[in-house]
Amino acid sequence: MNRVVTIGREFGSGGRELGFRLAEQLGFHYYDKEIVTAIVNNTELAEGFVKDIIDGKTHRYLSLTIGQSMNLSVDYQIHQMQTIIKAQTEVIKEMAQKSDCVIVGRCADYILKDLRDEGGIELFRIFVYADPESRLKRCIDRAPKGENMTEKELVKQIKRINKERASYYEDYTLQKWGDKSNYDLCVNTSFMNIEEMVPHLAKLFEKSSS
Repeated sequence: MNRVVTIGREFGSGGRELGFRLAEQLGFHYYDKEIVTAIVNNTELAEGFVKDIIDGKTHRYLSLTIGQSMNLSVDYQIHQMQTIIKAQTEVIKEMAQKSDCVIVGRCADYILKDLRDEGGIELFRIFVYADPESRLKRCIDRAPKGENMTEKELVKQIKRINKERASYYEDYTLQKWGDKSNYDLCVNTSFMNIEEMVPHLAKLFEKSSS
């Protein structure tokens, strides 16, 4: 039975790094941006559009279509969004059934519950969070070269992205994003060294496979 770890995470918490390092430590496949690529291949929709939808930016497109009814109908736009959501579900289930893996974001914890309940996979759902000061520091330390955002701008960006993630997750699952009852483990990375943390976390899975 395949072991699948899903990572939900606050922006700036280091959840993506934790997921990547955990997959590397365990020898699991790692899926993140690969999900977007697979959805694009399955739907033939533009990559930017797909990414924005599954990143929770649907409001942008709904506002655009409502204001420009001569170009693209709202019904058609909603149909495209539904197509992406369906493809996302299929892609994530295929990945989980293929091999042991770590999947970051994309409502994977919710999507894979049926497979777990049917005995098809061993599912472990993690949510990664951190306090605001730690998230801000991590974003500053890892800012891309040439990015000159002020701390105030970064704080606004962190809040916006987390709001988008919460909105998409809650619309898709009808569950509250970050609610501990929806996860098997919640990890606080506030001012923690993720590289040092991961080997200890990996022991949970090493024990389950023995």
